[in-house]
Amino acid sequence: MNEDFGPTFLTVTDEDGEEITLEVVDSLEYNGVAYTAFFPAEVEGEDTPDEEYGLVILKTVQEDGEDVLSTPDSDEELNIVYDLFMERLQDSFEEDD
Repeated sequence: MNEDFGPTFLTVTDEDGEEITLEVVDSLEYNGVAYTAFFPAEVEGEDTPDEEYGLVILKTVQEDGEDVLSTPDSDEELNIVYDLFMERLQDSFEEDD
């Protein structure tokens, strides 16, 4: 991921109607589906991110011809993609050594 321009932030609304600002960590494709990993962002003037949120993984799906973010359909899908992101993050830390 190119970080020459700084982090990318996105604001989403959770199932309770609460807005959450997320920072993009990484993106990957698995089985033809695009996934993006985020961490809750600390935004000036807002409360600290709720501790219940860790790594957030969303996938891009088509709805009415538009790309929208959605949660993975199953725990199995989430776990597989989570492991892929963790491998990539671990590899990137090892490259920095």
